[in-house]
Amino acid sequence: MSAKLTQQDINRYTILFWKWILGLIAFGAILIFSIGLGLFGKLPDLRMLENPKSYQASEVISSDDVVLGTYYVQNRSNVRYDEISPNVINALIATEDIRFYSHSGIDFKRTFTVIFYNLAGKRQGASTITQQLALNLFSKEGRSRNFTKRLIQKSQELIVAVKLERQYTKEEILTMYLNTVDFGSYNTFGIKSAARTYFSTTPDKLKPEQAAILIGMLKGPSLYNPHRNPERALRRRNTVLENMHKANYLSDNELEQLKSTPIALAFNPSDHNEGYAPYFRAVLKKDIQQTLEENSIFKADGTPYDLDRDGLKIYTTINSRMQKYAENSQKEYLKILQVQFNDSWKGRDPFNIPEAKLLISQGMRRSDRYQALKSEGKTEEEILENFRTPASMTIFSWRGEIDTIMRPIDSIKYYKLMLRNALMSMEPQTGYVRAWVGGINYTHFKYDQVKMGTRQVGSTAKPFTYAVAIGNGGYSPCYTVPNEPVGIDAGDGTTWYPKAYKPIPGTLTLKKALANSQNYITAYMMKQVGQTAVATLTKNMGISSDVPAVPSICLGSFDASVYDMVGAYSVFVNHGIWTEPIYLLRIADKNGNIIYERRPKIKVVLDEQTAYIMTDMLKAVVREGTGARLGWKYKLNNPIGGKTGTTQNNSDGWFMGITPELVTGVWTGAEDRAIHFSTTSFGEGANTALPIFALYMQKVYADQTLKYSQGDFIPPKGGITTIIDCNEYSKQQSGVSEQDKKLGF
Repeated sequence: MSAKLTQQDINRYTILFWKWILGLIAFGAILIFSIGLGLFGKLPDLRMLENPKSYQASEVISSDDVVLGTYYVQNRSNVRYDEISPNVINALIATEDIRFYSHSGIDFKRTFTVIFYNLAGKRQGASTITQQLALNLFSKEGRSRNFTKRLIQKSQELIVAVKLERQYTKEEILTMYLNTVDFGSYNTFGIKSAARTYFSTTPDKLKPEQAAILIGMLKGPSLYNPHRNPERALRRRNTVLENMHKANYLSDNELEQLKSTPIALAFNPSDHNEGYAPYFRAVLKKDIQQTLEENSIFKADGTPYDLDRDGLKIYTTINSRMQKYAENSQKEYLKILQVQFNDSWKGRDPFNIPEAKLLISQGMRRSDRYQALKSEGKTEEEILENFRTPASMTIFSWRGEIDTIMRPIDSIKYYKLMLRNALMSMEPQTGYVRAWVGGINYTHFKYDQVKMGTRQVGSTAKPFTYAVAIGNGGYSPCYTVPNEPVGIDAGDGTTWYPKAYKPIPGTLTLKKALANSQNYITAYMMKQVGQTAVATLTKNMGISSDVPAVPSICLGSFDASVYDMVGAYSVFVNHGIWTEPIYLLRIADKNGNIIYERRPKIKVVLDEQTAYIMTDMLKAVVREGTGARLGWKYKLNNPIGGKTGTTQNNSDGWFMGITPELVTGVWTGAEDRAIHFSTTSFGEGANTALPIFALYMQKVYADQTLKYSQGDFIPPKGGITTIIDCNEYSKQQSGVSEQDKKLGF
């Protein structure tokens, strides 16, 4: 039996309790005072608070003076208070801040009430509309999930909210809030944009049930999206209507009538792909932000530039016509290739192979739907049942977006089987990137596969081994090697043996071996020159990803980006000089003053003789090897070099194409490497990537204003000292020593 508390114990606990309370109050006061002094980050000066109309979008400008797109705070048109329906105002106040008109930025009663609710395990938010506006206006990172950061951020919101209340009227605060709030997908920011997107109307004409839908979305724009999640949005709408009724904005009859009204959308979304090169612009934005920060480039008042507000002019190397040709070529061929891919698996399940068995469950757990259901407290069984229940959704197809009824788990399979593609084209002499296609549709697939993503390069890596053999080893491109299996010491006590797809029997020249992508001879040359030398050259040619010094790199076992591979192949065309691929030229402020200029980095990687020999060998790939369909099928008979690449299980298809003035890389594959063509005849790079290059080059050559030469590659100024015509080479080899044959004498 526990001992009875004495009066002394009660007094001691009471004193201890009040010490804690006073301590917490003192801590809070000190924290807010410190934050007010700017010790945890500078608070915004109210002079910085401008009407959003004054924000100027930054323009991304092509080399031919076309605006590719813009960066802006939000895709919105601002409205005045008198242009907003009272239904919106009523729904907002009833749901988000019922005492909005009576507090001065902070609702102390609600704050203390919410504290006790949260202690009881019932999570609720305590931010007033003014505090939410402070977060929207001044927090670049949004609401932090880190407790310590959120505590500081919350205190900053309190201070800024009070300042906002002193500076602006309640109507102005409501207007600013509704002009800045995020309504989720489809580039929808601000009440005007939301009214247009979901109901094809203006804010002043929004009905109570429409206003309730939009205000209900503020709790979770994706979760309560009426287009994607209509049932959940309906429940949320009715909750908002009930809040309006409790606040006496709706009568009993109005409430019952409106709750029984179905959602009637007049859906009119903004185009996610508005403008050219959306993948490029996304990568460019991050690059510019990093560049300005690293170079300490600030405005005259010492504050950093803001791409979304400061009206910068961003001049790039992208050519708008070439960009259009690249995007159109991708769409034109992938429509055909996707049909081939689907047909190749007819009657079989592509997920019923060892490497693909876990893809569906992994995809389900990574999805927004899974995370939303998990946050609602659903069990794994309930979530799985949800994924097996048909639902309305909009899916991507090459015929355009399709509104359909589909089980969510089937939509995962659908997208896993969707082929992806990337292309980059640059001028090797200047490093200027002229076209950049990072994926098939930025609306649905936002991951850039030109620079951000890396994939196994396959046989497109073979020229690096031959370049070492010719440059460092002194081998002639006409040197002959038996095309037979070879083993290489892997350095770890094991021997590596390459596999070969349809090896050509007999003895082949190095040129013919590369032209026909023969693995045995490539491995033989690796054995002669060493994997360390090949790895070193590969890195020197601009491959920024990991290239381990192991024998298999001669067959392209490493991963690399399209961006890096295009830069590497440019070395062959540019007489052995690597020029950094660049796409940003300069940035000017809103007054036209240049604040930044970029110059490409350059370095000598190969000697001119080796570089020219490699271009000749790559021409042989197109003339008589795996790239021959460029001529007989696509009628590109001018001097073009290239290399196809196909990785294990046909997971990745590549084509690297070179002309005297353009180097272009193309990659094709699925999101996951476990999804691939079932046969090499369809899955090889010659079928999955080369045709897109061909269609692109046809369009480029047809545009006379671009003036790209269809002539031959320029030889070194001093001429060629190595015989590259293998017929002539053979005639001169009778009676010549083996060492001289190797050197091409």
